[in-house]
Amino acid sequence: MSSRITRIAGIALMATSMLVMPATAMAQETDLKMAMPATTPTEGPEIKGVITARRGDRMQITADDGTKTIVSLTDATKVESPAGFLGLGKRGYAVTSLINGLPVTVKTMQNGDLLQAERVKFRGGDMKTANMIKGGTAQGFEEQTAATGALRSRMADIDQYNIKGSTNVLFATGKSRLTEQGKTDLCAAATQAEATDGALILVTGYTDSTGSDDFNQRLSDNRATRVVNHLQQACKWKPYRMLTPSGMSESDPVASNDDSAGKAQNRRVTVTILVSKGLEGL
Repeated sequence: MSSRITRIAGIALMATSMLVMPATAMAQETDLKMAMPATTPTEGPEIKGVITARRGDRMQITADDGTKTIVSLTDATKVESPAGFLGLGKRGYAVTSLINGLPVTVKTMQNGDLLQAERVKFRGGDMKTANMIKGGTAQGFEEQTAATGALRSRMADIDQYNIKGSTNVLFATGKSRLTEQGKTDLCAAATQAEATDGALILVTGYTDSTGSDDFNQRLSDNRATRVVNHLQQACKWKPYRMLTPSGMSESDPVASNDDSAGKAQNRRVTVTILVSKGLEGL
């Protein structure tokens, strides 16, 4: 009798375990489903047009017929332009080269409601024209006449920017090495920009009047590049949230170059936090 009761109790315990196990497995399966991505990116449409707005990790592309498409940039986005003999090769660019006014062709991936840029292509000549438009050089426009005229007609709604903050990082004479204070100031600027919705960063390098024009141009470029590298590597600022950096040599001095104090202020890189004006949908 005692052994029979023991067997019945054992069978009951096994049955209880079988009832509990499926519930546990079901909970584990639910956890796995929650950990899986909601959607798997699929091939999206090819977008052709002119970049007419940038905000954060997104850019607006306007087609010839006026249609506007918002495309997201990611760390995996590749930017290319034809290179080499007959343009049969490819030259890679950073996403910072994607400036307003640049005609592009974008291969996209559809990720839920987002269109993500997998590959962005443009022609080198178009980049030159877009930079002229960005800089507003009348002489450049005249030299490019037909191409520029066609481009400008498609760019009526290119946005302007609101300045949300500005930081100057200073350098020693003839040097592009960052000081410890400069490094701290750069990460503080990146933190401020991160807290600003849709912010982009523009980096511009300058020199004082010491040295030749060619030397100062290279030096201002090197200073801007050093700042960009630190913002991206140490301060973790995303490359696709940065506008094209530039070196401006000894132009736009903030103080007189007639004395050492003024020159010290002019040996700088300016980091400007920008937010696009009136970009509905971005």
